[in-house]
Amino acid sequence: MLPEDSEKGRTLSARDHLLVVIDPVARRTDGESVRIAKDVLGAGASIRTCLPEGPEDFTKALARRGTRRLVVIGDDRTLLRAVGVLHRERGLGGAALSLVPVGASQSLARAFGVPAGAVAAARAVLEGAERRLDLLVDESDGVVLGDLRIPPAGAVGAAARGPAGAAAGADGHAWLRTCQSFVRTLAARPSRVAAAPGPGPARLRVEADGVTLVDLDQPVADIRVTAGGGGVAQVEVRPSSVGAEAAPVRVRARTVTVSGSDFRYRADTVLTGPVRSRTWTVRPEAWGLTLPR
Repeated sequence: MLPEDSEKGRTLSARDHLLVVIDPVARRTDGESVRIAKDVLGAGASIRTCLPEGPEDFTKALARRGTRRLVVIGDDRTLLRAVGVLHRERGLGGAALSLVPVGASQSLARAFGVPAGAVAAARAVLEGAERRLDLLVDESDGVVLGDLRIPPAGAVGAAARGPAGAAAGADGHAWLRTCQSFVRTLAARPSRVAAAPGPGPARLRVEADGVTLVDLDQPVADIRVTAGGGGVAQVEVRPSSVGAEAAPVRVRARTVTVSGSDFRYRADTVLTGPVRSRTWTVRPEAWGLTLPR
């Protein structure tokens, strides 16, 4: 982890002292945007730059931020990692976190209103205002900033093994591409073997503030929980149905518990599981993000 300092010959307020932590993936994939963001931030504030090489360095950098405002340069995963570390350190109640989005995954940043582009995002860091946001926290100190999704049993694994995932895994392995070509050749021939059935619906119990919305006897097609603001989460459960589509169940709740057979869930961009039970609780205005005024 390499520290750098950029000090200005002018009077600066506490707000103008920044710790800029740059994700290693952002440095490798779009070094030009990183450079531009640093130049804009350095022109308007006193910055100390940290270049962590991995999760341990990242955690140490945040722990040593002192009184400086924290700015992270990276994608949605960098933002999630920063909020997760600060939550575990009980450091979310201080000054707002700032983000300059650089990288492939920026849907979460856009949803919160962080400007796209290094220049606009860096200017928002310097000129923006703090907005307090709700946070979903589970019993293992995992955090959800935006969306929590629980798909049908097996659907996540099937998606990961789909054509896009296979292509990504084959990029560096010529022998794997050869095998895939051979499999495609065989797949093109008629077969007398029946196709394997697709993933079935999950059987899970969903409780909102202690009230059971769906029990184990009712298969579910989809569960979605969103920290919607106001100290409550938006909960939507879509029961599985045959024939006519079953009406989804929608409620607002402070606590959501899902239990039953093993299931995986996607919290923002992170896939977790399998687990048999998980409870998420809304923490109202638990963290702050700097956004344009």
